Amino acid sequence: MKITTLALAATVLGSLALGAGAASAAPMGPNGMQVAPSGVTQVRMDRSERMMMKKRMMRKQMMKRRMMKKRMMMNRGM
Repeated sequence: MKITTLALAATVLGSLALGAGAASAAPMGPNGMQVAPSGVTQVRMDRSERMMMKKRMMRKQMMKRRMMKKRMMMNRGM
C-alpha cells in the first residue's frame, strides 16, 4: 500500500516538475517537453466575415424558434 502511494506521489511530482500538468493543453513532444503550435496563426476578422457569422447565427436561431413554435402547436391538440 505504501509503495503504490509513494510511486503515485513520485509520478505526480515528476510530471509537475517537467511542467506537464493535467491542465496544460499544449501538445507533448517525444522528450516530454511541451511544443508550441507552429502551424496555427490567428488573424483578425473583418466586417464582412463578422456580418456573415451574425447572419448565420440569426438564421439558426430563427429556425430553432420556428421548430419550437411548430412543436408547441402540435402539442396543443392533445
